[in-house]
Amino acid sequence: MTAGRAGSAQCGATVRRVVADALARVPLRGAPVVGCSGGPDSLALLLAAHAVRADTVAAIVDHGLQPGSAERSQALATRLRERGVAAEVHPVVVTGSGGLEAAARRARYAALRAVRPGSPVLLGHTLDDQAETVLLGLGRGSGARSIAGMREWDEPWLRPLLGLRRAVVHAACGDLEPWSDPHNVDPRFTRVRLRAEVLPLVEDVLPGATEALARTAAQLREDDEALSAWAARLRDEAESPAGLDVAVLRDAPAAVRRRVLRDWLCDVGVTALTDAHLRSADALVGEWRGQGGPRLPGGLDLVRRDGRLSVQRFG
Repeated sequence: MTAGRAGSAQCGATVRRVVADALARVPLRGAPVVGCSGGPDSLALLLAAHAVRADTVAAIVDHGLQPGSAERSQALATRLRERGVAAEVHPVVVTGSGGLEAAARRARYAALRAVRPGSPVLLGHTLDDQAETVLLGLGRGSGARSIAGMREWDEPWLRPLLGLRRAVVHAACGDLEPWSDPHNVDPRFTRVRLRAEVLPLVEDVLPGATEALARTAAQLREDDEALSAWAARLRDEAESPAGLDVAVLRDAPAAVRRRVLRDWLCDVGVTALTDAHLRSADALVGEWRGQGGPRLPGGLDLVRRDGRLSVQRFG
């Protein structure tokens, strides 16, 4: 065996091991589904998952965004079936707000979620993707939850490769030739520029920064889980059909109060909350001097009355 093949075999064994370990940690109520684009990350993941579980299903989402995408998707499905992998193509329509990347992601995730309800859906995100996600969160000022990045298990999504570098995963494709999506090198997309320009520069200045960013995400996830559990208990104490009891919330740390407020407001139908909205809402608890509450997206007002917070339609 040549050195190149030996390295590929070793990488393949590494990917199979982490996939097997990840599948052992989650409830399996059906055959695993792998979202497979034909790119190197998802192909390596699919090969490993199929080696671990022969009933693994490949779900190929055709976004229809590039000429020949339908034919390319069908060709991939045929190639996978020839290797004994159950594969189906799922065409989607990419529409909606937030830009092309966000709209495509929503369509893709909706299609994958519908393939086999109850089954884990495996996604090929790597440690490099995690580092990019942390940088995106930092750039947007999105708070700890965003900077905490992607979780390995966020039902139904399972990301077994988050601890592996992209180069290791790519080397595990074996003799399957991956498809290179032109969108993955298109500088119109922020994540592409992060990958091609920003992270290499950061690594040049701070060697090991990619792994460090992923470690930061893991540490923040632990903190987030603890704060979220605290906030859930506090909300249970404060919430009633009449709203949130201010007296119960008042003595909690602001970071915990804002988590309660964010989750409660989202559950009562408020969308597109910003940090400014949450801080104004929190001021009704921790810094109330008789002021009115903030106007919220969707034509809603947050009101403090008789020691409780409630949401009302304005007008």
